Amino acid sequence: MEALSLRRTPADGPSPAAPESFAENLASHGLELVRAETAILQVNVGLLCNQRCRHCHLAAGPERAEVMSAATMDAVAAYAKRCRFAVIDVTGGAPELVPGLAGFLERLAPLAPRLMLRSNLTALAEREHLIEVFSRLRVTVVASFPATNRGQTDAQRGDGVFETTLAMLRRLNEAGYGREGSGLELDLVSNPTGAFLPPGQAQAEERIRRELARKWDIAFSRLYTFANMPVGRFRAWLKASGNLDGYLEKLAGAFNPCTVEGLMCRTLVSVDWEGYLHDCDFNLARGLALGGKRRHVSQMDGPPIPGTPIPTGDHCYACTAGAGFT
Repeated sequence: MEALSLRRTPADGPSPAAPESFAENLASHGLELVRAETAILQVNVGLLCNQRCRHCHLAAGPERAEVMSAATMDAVAAYAKRCRFAVIDVTGGAPELVPGLAGFLERLAPLAPRLMLRSNLTALAEREHLIEVFSRLRVTVVASFPATNRGQTDAQRGDGVFETTLAMLRRLNEAGYGREGSGLELDLVSNPTGAFLPPGQAQAEERIRRELARKWDIAFSRLYTFANMPVGRFRAWLKASGNLDGYLEKLAGAFNPCTVEGLMCRTLVSVDWEGYLHDCDFNLARGLALGGKRRHVSQMDGPPIPGTPIPTGDHCYACTAGAGFT
């Protein structure tokens, strides 16, 4: 494994539950965390969302007013044109609710071989006309799907979310998404509903694929299972419920050094709704700037320089637990 470098920041205080900070744990394994060649531009277009999920690391919700302006969209599109990333990944909040999203996607689509958008599906139900835009631009849709159980899904995301999610998956299937040979990719993302680690991804994908097909004749391309980040609203819930120390211990205990080389922060740069850069969306949520230095996308002539140290915190344990979060 190549050398990976490391920078400590004030936000990376020691966890009360873990004997070692993430930085110290890396060092004890002879690892450092630095950037590799950047291939992915992730664009967080804002914190406005029609849901208020307990596990949200960004604490997004209907009351949040932070959304990307037209001027910042211009700056991001110009940066994407300068750098020609392999992937552009649009996230939020609920991106569908941000004014000007369709036009923004139209501008981004020619600038990368792959354009992705992350949806909670209930927001897409409020902007269903966007499905035609997604299909025409060949946007990969990455959709939240907590569970095939109505009670679990609604407990995590709100009453009625399960039925709306199924309805939108059917609608996407009708447009060709998730259907073999269509070229329209529909990926699902599942997070645990509580303070525990997700099941194995391969087994979960097989089970959910079987259940969705049998019960609702719904198809999808692939499933990703990720641990919940101890950041934002989920961290507040962990603390209030007395689960914070135990959850951090669980994440630290599941640390897998083999995941470090493939961590997304090494090949991704994240830009927030104001145009400032971070090493990932989780560092964005923690207020950790790219390489520890606050920079606007308009100030960047190219992608981040390989070898730049990546700021860390105890939330990084969630990306390195088990099979990892890559």
